[in-house]
Amino acid sequence: MHRWSRLFVPTLREAPSDAEVASHKFLLRSGYIRQLGAGIYNYLFLGQRSLNKIIAIIREEMDTIGQEFFLPALNPREVWEPSGRWTGMGDNMFRLQDRKGADLCLAMTHEEIMTEIARRELRSYKQLPQIWYQIQTKFRDEPRPKSGLLRVRQFTMKDSYSFDLDAAGLDRSFDQHDQVYRRIFTRCGLRFVSVDADSGAMGGSQSQEFMVYTDAGEDLIASCPVCGYAANVEKATSRLDPVVEMEPTGDGMPELVSTPGLGAIADVARFFQILPASDIKCVAYMALRRGQNGAPESWHPVASFLRGDHQVNETKLMGLLGAAELRPMVAEELELFLHAPAGFLGPVGLEPAATPLAQGLTVAVDHSLTERKNMVAGANKLDYHLRNVTAGRDFRWTIAGDIRSVLEGESCPCAGCSGRLVVGKAVEIGHIFKLGYKYTQSMGATVLDPNGKEVTPIMGSYGIGVERILTAAIEQSHDDAGFWLTPAIAPFHVVVTITNTTDPTLLAAGESLAAQLDQAGFDVLLDDRDERAGVKFKDAELIGIPFRITVGKKIAEQQVELFTRSTATSIVVPLADVIATLQPLVFPNPSAA
Repeated sequence: MHRWSRLFVPTLREAPSDAEVASHKFLLRSGYIRQLGAGIYNYLFLGQRSLNKIIAIIREEMDTIGQEFFLPALNPREVWEPSGRWTGMGDNMFRLQDRKGADLCLAMTHEEIMTEIARRELRSYKQLPQIWYQIQTKFRDEPRPKSGLLRVRQFTMKDSYSFDLDAAGLDRSFDQHDQVYRRIFTRCGLRFVSVDADSGAMGGSQSQEFMVYTDAGEDLIASCPVCGYAANVEKATSRLDPVVEMEPTGDGMPELVSTPGLGAIADVARFFQILPASDIKCVAYMALRRGQNGAPESWHPVASFLRGDHQVNETKLMGLLGAAELRPMVAEELELFLHAPAGFLGPVGLEPAATPLAQGLTVAVDHSLTERKNMVAGANKLDYHLRNVTAGRDFRWTIAGDIRSVLEGESCPCAGCSGRLVVGKAVEIGHIFKLGYKYTQSMGATVLDPNGKEVTPIMGSYGIGVERILTAAIEQSHDDAGFWLTPAIAPFHVVVTITNTTDPTLLAAGESLAAQLDQAGFDVLLDDRDERAGVKFKDAELIGIPFRITVGKKIAEQQVELFTRSTATSIVVPLADVIATLQPLVFPNPSAA
């Protein structure tokens, strides 16, 4: 049992003006956190209690499949170089030197360090599979820290790594993590979805994110309410409705049309009296090619083409090209590589490179264009467009694929499903990857197979953002007065509020009830402060505790009030029945008490 009068719980009536999202506002107002610097936070008493409970759940579930390690956050440069990520991580990595001038970094993740252990210690297939995990502080030089604990420069992560002999073993490790993650997030009280995702800087093949829908999210998720399909927009696909092609004019061949000052899609569509879907959009980039071991190597020009009503998804485009980074072409580069100004770029007359990011101009086309005909496109000439442009006949490309972002209302990609996609913001709370051989191969990790032959183990990587579980829980469970957490991760299960501590009868009853609850296994906060009852009620509603027991005038009848924060409802409970009433609410599973 803890007494509020002796605790440091610095609540605020108003959130600081720079706190924008709900979780940031309430974490500050409730005294869970205080900011030390941009993207750097102190976790105070209540916040640390909640995070410790989250960590305990993660540890308990991860121990069912893996072994816990603890690795250094300070890493030497040498261990990051074979994978190419010493340079590949760019400015996101914190770097420093020791007094002897040796290069070091603060780790963002630990694939390389775990693989180094495997390279040195694993010798035989008999030692596989292995699943190693840790709960550790990570560092990222976030360029724009914001939204409280959602975008920070120092954070806590549960990261785990699997080493298997073959792809079938990796499938099992991946599925084990999938099931463990679902149990963790369910126990933490989150309403979550799992979605197909891009692997990003980690590399690998199959990638799955666990997301919580919230307006505070910076990821966009496309989902189907009919069949349950869900994917990050960086990975999502859809079925496009058929487009009625334009009738050709003249001899049906590309025709040059004067379009002075009409560089915008909307203006072009209006001029030609067509839908934007019949206009060809060009977005030109410079792409950074990955060199040996995935390290960035050199910049190459790329012209991407898609329907006028679509937007380029840069993550998809980078994946299609195998690029490490994209940036928009500047005017001088447009003139150099496409010989045309922005607004009038088109595919006709371009000479595409033979392979992506090879010598010359890479032309990437969204597959929604490859069968289209009689479209409008820029003529690569100021104030001119072409009509009657047909793919394949009038222009060629280096590579075609899915390079666009899906739009809300498009048809679900699943066969036989009639649903339409819904796009909403979400926060990522966990991510699991099938890494493949990227790290074990580049770092020379091998074991002997049953035939005595040296083989390379296959890896998986799996992460959970500890603070993100807390912030996501607040985002999905708050109102104007504050927030509520599930009992499993709340700093306390119940707050016993004595309405008037100067009344000896009320004080004694509150003390006695709090002691009984504590002995019965509940985490109890006794509000014994000399404050007005209204102040105590507001504070209790603010700080995330799921239940409040009010010891007030009804104590004369041996009764108290039980308030459930999530529903904002109260019931009167006989004093003798409080524990029996609260028990199934806090511990739905009797063995959890």
